[in-house]
Order: sequence, then C-alpha cells, then structure tokens
Amino acid sequence: MPTVLVIDDNPSVGTALDVLFGLRDLRTLVAHSPEAGLAVLEREDVDLVVQDMNFRADTTSGEEGVALFRAIRARHTDLPVILLTAWTHLDTAVELAKAGAADYLAKPWDDRKLLASVENLLELSESTREVSRLHEQRRRLHRELTERFDLRGLVFASDAMARVIELAGQVARADVPVLINGPNGAGKERIAEIIQANSSVKAGPFVTLNCGALPGELIEAELFGADAGAYTGANRAREGKFEAADGGTLFLDEIGNLPAAGQMKLLRVLETGRFERLGSNRERQVKVRVISATNADLPAMIRDGRFREDLYYRLNTIQIDMPPLAQRRDDILPLARHFLNDGKRLGEDAERALLAHAWPGNVRELRNTLQRAMLLTRGDVIGAADLGLPSAPHHEHAISFGPEPDRAAIEAAIERNGGVLAQAANELGMSRQALYRRLDRLGIRRD
Repeated sequence: MPTVLVIDDNPSVGTALDVLFGLRDLRTLVAHSPEAGLAVLEREDVDLVVQDMNFRADTTSGEEGVALFRAIRARHTDLPVILLTAWTHLDTAVELAKAGAADYLAKPWDDRKLLASVENLLELSESTREVSRLHEQRRRLHRELTERFDLRGLVFASDAMARVIELAGQVARADVPVLINGPNGAGKERIAEIIQANSSVKAGPFVTLNCGALPGELIEAELFGADAGAYTGANRAREGKFEAADGGTLFLDEIGNLPAAGQMKLLRVLETGRFERLGSNRERQVKVRVISATNADLPAMIRDGRFREDLYYRLNTIQIDMPPLAQRRDDILPLARHFLNDGKRLGEDAERALLAHAWPGNVRELRNTLQRAMLLTRGDVIGAADLGLPSAPHHEHAISFGPEPDRAAIEAAIERNGGVLAQAANELGMSRQALYRRLDRLGIRRD
C-alpha cells in the first residue's frame, strides 16, 4: 500500500487528509512539525510528502516550508513533495516547484485536484523507482562481470550484451571450439578476444584470419602455410596461421567463405591437431583453440552443399549469438561517448538521432559515424546534422549510410580503403559477395 506523509501543524488538516486518502487505499502518516516529519522519513518507507509552508502561529513568511522542503530534497532526492500554501505564499511555492517540488496547491484545497495530483505522482514515483531498480541491477551485473572476467575494455550497458559476455566467460574455460554468429560490424571479434583472455591459453597468441578478405586460392596457404614453390609466387616457405597460433587461439572470421578444400583440411586439424603445409608431405602438430564467426546462414549453406555438415558441428560445439546493435539500444550512447575524443561531446539532438537510427552497419557504422562527425564538427558539441544520418539534416560533406549504401557511399569507402573491396565491404557493414552484387547493379568496375 502506498504511503503518504502529511506534515502540517494543524491537526484537522492531518485528519482530513487521512480520511481523503483512505478512500483511495492510501496509508497516511501525520507529523505536526518539520522535525517530526524528517524523523518519520528516517524510519518509514514513504512514497510521497504533502507539506505545509508555515508551522507556527506567529509565522506567515513560508520560510519554514522552504527550509523543510530543502531538507527533504537533500536527504531524499527523488521523493515527490506537494506543497500546501496560502495564496500569499504562491510565489514561493512556484519557486520551489522550479527547484523540484512536484506540485503546489492553495489552501483550502480542492479534494479532486489533490487526489489527482497524488495518484499521478505515486504512479510516476513507482515507475521512477522501478527504473532506478533496473539501472542498479544493471550496474551491479556490470560490476560482477567486470570482477569475474577480463572484458578487454568492452563498453556495454544492455542486458543482451551482459548475457553474451556471461556465456563467453563460461565457455572460455572449456577447451572446445566456439562459433560466434551475428551480423557484420556487431563486435564478434571482441567476444573472441574475451574468450581468449579468460581461457587456459590466455598467455598464448591470438591470431586472426578473415576468410572473406582473401581469394579462395590463398586461404589454404594462409591457414596452413606453404613450402617454397608450392604455388606461383611462393619463393620461400611461409608459416600459416595455425602454426602462428600454436599454444593460443585462432579466430576465423567469415568462416562461411572457406572453400571446400579448406573446409576438409580444417576439419582434419580440428579432429587430429595435424596438418601439412601446401607443397609439403611433412605433418605438423599444433594445439590451437579455434573460435570462428559468421554472419552467414550456415545450415542453409549445408542444405545447398556449400558447407560441410561435419565441419559445422565441429565448429559449433558452443554457439554464441551476437545481437545486432538495433537490438541492444542501451549500448548506443555509451559506445558513442567511448568513440569521442578531442574534447568533443554529443548534443541532445545528436543523442536522439543516434537512438532513432537503425544502425544496419552495427557498432562499426556507429564508430565510423562518430569519427566522421568529429572531423566535420567545428565546435565542441556534435549536433544531429553533423552525424550525417538519414533521419537527420545532412551535412554537406556527409556520406549516406542507409540500409543499402548508394554509389557515392560505396565509391568513397573503396577509395578510403585503397581499393581493397573486402575492407570496404567491412566498413559498409556488408559481406564481400553483397558488395560485388551491389557493384554489378550500379555498374561500378570491380578493379
């Protein structure tokens, strides 16, 4: 039952409000002096205060009410307070309302208006307390995760990311392959780093290979190494990623792009720990923790005959599903502030624009948006227009990053990445194949 504290030196006022509030199933406590009222607040769980502005017969200035309100606000910052005041003190009540008083009513009060104000404030107070409880739970969970695991400086605030981190920390201790599934730019490599940092091989190397950033004929050489003369241009022997990752972790991004021959050899390494360099007959033995990631529908690729089912189940001993940024909106502003530097800060309109955007390119798009805004903003405050988002007024130099990038955005990304299409695709939040299709539709030469 909600509790209302009435602080008024007139006993009849306390009695009348006790009867009035009792009709709405509200518990009423009455105190006849500021000191008594503050004492009740220290020992009782009170949801709302109704206070008078004068407490001595010879005082009409309202100063006692002002002092009481300030004392309540100093000790209970979120507790709603309604002021009951004679008309001569209305200006004082208005000033206190600006300072945080929830409402003010002149004596004699209107029962209907007072009840409406009390009930509205109690609903808001309960909602505020619930939000505060949720925020405190999140802060506590954040502290617990930070204490339990090495998070590698990961910035997050959402429940969805807390669940991902909890699972990543748990599976880190088991020496089994992990598959991280999620869209491009969502932060799958950061989760792989957290798994490595909390594993038994955390002191070993962490080696990455983007299987979508290399032509198919070179992926095997990258994975397993090659002897001199194994292929055209192989003038000397080279070490592969598996050898480099021996005693540590190998992170294979865009695993769905691995060609059939590479899939077969990867399966053998996972089963035996043995492999051969290209052009060599000598077996090599390694102990490597494999973490893979994909944004592809691997079960669909298995049905189409483009991905080995036995390899899928080998890689997928544990699967972690990485939600897109649009599904963890509580992370947007903390990440955006993390990406800022040079004394820049976000204006309120920029924060609203960031929260309203769909972020098809996920965290990578958010980072690029903030980096661009910092370059283009002349002052210290970044506004919505400086972000260049579709929902905001466009800066004259802003690049459009809609759900499907246009010709200007694609050509600019290719130029920034020195013509390397795989890197441009990553920046745009697309797969390499999707970028190829977009280039063909727009008539842009791939070379």
